[in-house]
Amino acid sequence: MLKRLALAGVAGALSLAFAGALIAVALFLALDRQLPTVDHLRQAQLALPLQVYSADGLRIAEFGDQRRIPLDAGQLPQPLVQAILAAEDDRFFEHPGFDTKSLVRAAWQLARTGQLRQGGSTITMQVARNFFLTKDKTFLRKALEILLAVRIEQALTKEQILGLYVNKIFLGNRAYGFGAAAQMYYGRPVEQLTLPEMATLAGLPKAPSRDNPLANPQRALQRRNYVLGRMHALGYIDTPTHEAARQAPTTAGHNGFTPELDASYVAEMARAWMVERYGEQVYASGYRVITTLDGSQQRAANDALRRGLHAYDRRHGFRGALRRLSAQDLASPERLAAALDAIPPAGNLQAAVRLDDGSFRLAPNGHRLAPEAVDTSTFGRRWQASPGDVVYLAPTATGWQLAQAPAVEGALVALRPTSGAITALVGGYDFARSRFNRAVQAQRQPGSTFKPFIYATALASGYTAASIINDAPVAYPVDTPDGYWRPENYSGRFYGPTRLREALAQSRNLVSVRLLASIGVDFARRYCLRFGFPAERLPPNLSLALGTGSLTPLEMTAGYAVIANGGYRVAPYFISEVQDADGNTVWQAPQPVLCESDCDAVMDHPSQTPAPRVIPATDAYILASMLRDVIDHGTGVRARQLGRSDLAGKTGTTNEVRDAWFAGFQPSLLTTVWVGYDQPRSLGKNETGARAALPIWMDFMARALSDVPESRLPVPDGLVSLRIDRSTGQRTLETGPHTQFEWFSADRLPPMPQERATSDAAPTTGSEAGLF
Repeated sequence: MLKRLALAGVAGALSLAFAGALIAVALFLALDRQLPTVDHLRQAQLALPLQVYSADGLRIAEFGDQRRIPLDAGQLPQPLVQAILAAEDDRFFEHPGFDTKSLVRAAWQLARTGQLRQGGSTITMQVARNFFLTKDKTFLRKALEILLAVRIEQALTKEQILGLYVNKIFLGNRAYGFGAAAQMYYGRPVEQLTLPEMATLAGLPKAPSRDNPLANPQRALQRRNYVLGRMHALGYIDTPTHEAARQAPTTAGHNGFTPELDASYVAEMARAWMVERYGEQVYASGYRVITTLDGSQQRAANDALRRGLHAYDRRHGFRGALRRLSAQDLASPERLAAALDAIPPAGNLQAAVRLDDGSFRLAPNGHRLAPEAVDTSTFGRRWQASPGDVVYLAPTATGWQLAQAPAVEGALVALRPTSGAITALVGGYDFARSRFNRAVQAQRQPGSTFKPFIYATALASGYTAASIINDAPVAYPVDTPDGYWRPENYSGRFYGPTRLREALAQSRNLVSVRLLASIGVDFARRYCLRFGFPAERLPPNLSLALGTGSLTPLEMTAGYAVIANGGYRVAPYFISEVQDADGNTVWQAPQPVLCESDCDAVMDHPSQTPAPRVIPATDAYILASMLRDVIDHGTGVRARQLGRSDLAGKTGTTNEVRDAWFAGFQPSLLTTVWVGYDQPRSLGKNETGARAALPIWMDFMARALSDVPESRLPVPDGLVSLRIDRSTGQRTLETGPHTQFEWFSADRLPPMPQERATSDAAPTTGSEAGLF
C-alpha cells in the first residue's frame, strides 16, 4: 500500500514537473515571439541632433530634443568605466546578461514590501529596456527584459554593450549619454573630467532628475560619495584617492550648447530647409549641415550691422529708462535680482539698475559699477539717472556706456557674385528679439538701388553711358485729385541735359523717369525679370524707375550679382552640403560655372552646371564702371575712405525716407545693406542710404576685404573706349578737361564728328532690337 502511494506520489510529482516544464516552455515561446530582433543593435542609430556649421567648420547651431556626443567604448577613461560598474553593475563582465543575486534581492524586496520596485537590472538589461522596451514596472516587462538581455549578450561583445549603454542612457538636462553629460555639466570632454566628476555622472542613471547636480546639488553630492564608496569597496581606488575625492567640492554648472559663430538667422533657415526636404526626423538623425558662411565675414557682418544701428539710434536721442524699480525693490536683494533677470540682454547689451549711491548693479552677475565707470553721455548729453532706473549698458574698451536697443532694424547679405554662395547674412539686430528674417522676408521698396536695372534696360535698347537725357520738370497724367504725377530729384533742383553715367552717379530721379518713359515700362519690366525679380512685385508704371517695387535684400543682392559677375544669373544659396550621421554626403549644392562656350571642358564635377547669361558682358562691364563712379564722385563717395579703387555700388532712399539702402561690390564680394522700421515710417531727415546704410556696408567691407588685393573685372571683347565731350556726350577728337573717355559696345559706336550730319540714329526700343 505504502509502495503504491509512494509510486503515485512520484508519478504525480513528475507529472507536475512535466506540466510545469510544458508551461515554462510555452511561456518562453510566447514571450520569445514578443521579443524584437537584436541584430540591428550592431548598427544601432542613436538619436542625434541636427547640427549646423559654417564653411570653415565653426559650430552654429544644433536642433533636437536629445543632446548627444557619441563615445567609443574602447576609448572610455578607465576610472569612468569603473565608476559606472560600481554604480550600476559591478558583475557586468561576469554575468550572462542578468545577475541572479540582484534578481533575488529584488524578489526579496517584493516579498517584504509588496511592491515591484526598480532593481536587479544589469547594464545589459538597461540596454534592452532603453532600445526596445517601455519603462512600465510589470512582471511581463521584467521577464522580457531578462530574455532580451540574454539575446543581446549572445549577439554582442561586452564592449559593444557598454558602448550602447554609455551613449544611450539619459542623464538629465536633455543630455543623453556620458559624452553629452560631460559637456553639459562640466563643459569638457569625458577624458578631461576628474574622478569626482566622473563619479557624479555615473550616479545619475538611477534618478537623473532627483540626483541632478544642478537641480539638487546636495543629493548629487550624496550619490557621488556613494559611488566613490563602492569604487573603494571594489578595489578600484585606494583609500587616499577615495578620501581626496570625497572632499572635492561640486563643480557642475550649466554648460549647454554654445555656438562658435553667431548666425542664428541662417541656422533657422537651415533648420526649415532640412525639415522641408527630409521631414521631422531630421531632429534625431544626426544630419550635419555645412553652410556657405565664412566665419570671419559673418562676425564682421554681425558687428557692422549692430554698430550701424546703434549709430543711427544715438543720432535720434535717448528714449529713457526701460523701467523704474521701487524703493522696496532696491531694498530687497531677491526682488532686485528677479527684476533684472526679467529683462533679457539685447545683442551685447546688459540690463543694469541705478542705485542710491549713483553706482549701477549689472545683470546677471550682480556686479556693481562705480559711477565713473559708466559713461552716460552716449546720446550727446549726460543723462541724469534716478535711483531705480533700469537701463541697458554696453561694454567699451575702458568700461561701460549708456545704451539702448535700437527700435530701427536692418539686414545685411553678402555673397560671392560668381557662384551665389552666401558668405554672411544677418536678418536683424537680434534674433532673440525678433526671428523675422529681414534679409530674406522683408519686401521693401528698393528706391534708387533699383536704378541700375533701368539703366541696363536702356543699354539693351540702344542707349549708351554717354547718352543725354534732360533733367527738367515733367508731369505725367495719373488718376489722382491733382491729375498729374510730378517726380522730383532728392535735392529739389533741376540740372538740365545730363549724361546717363553722371545721372546714375548722382542718382537723378528725373533722368531715370524720362529714360523709362522713353524705353517703355512694359519692356523694362520684362527685361528686369532677367535679374531674377518677381514680375508681380514690379509696378506697371513709371514709378518703377524710382524703385517702388517690393523686393527683399537677398533679391536685390541676386540682381546686383548679374552686374558684378559679368552678366550671368546665379541663384543665391546658403547650404553647400548635407552629411548623414556617418559623414557621408547625401546632398550637395549645384555649382554654377560662368562660361561662354564649350562649358563641358571646364566642368569637372557632376554638381557643376553652366550659369545662364542674361545680359551682354559689355553691358555688365559698362554698368559696373558707372557704379564705380557712384563711389568715385557720386552719392557713395564716402566709401572712398576705404582706400580702394575696385569698389562699385549704389545708394537707395525711398519716399519719405522710409528705407535706406546700399548695394555694392568688389569682383569677389557683393554686399547689400538695408535699414528701416518693421512698420514703415520715416527714418528722419537726411537719413538717406548714404548716411544710414553706407557706413554699415563700409564697416563690413573694410574687414571682409582686409586681405583681398585690389582687382578689376576683365574688359570683355567687343568693348571700345572712346573720347567724348563731357557736356554733349558726343565723340570728339579734342582733348582737355571738357573731355573724357567712355566705354561703348563695338556695335554701337557713336559717329565721328564729321559723320554726325548724315548719321542721327536714335536708340531703339526693346521690341525693335529683337529682344522679345
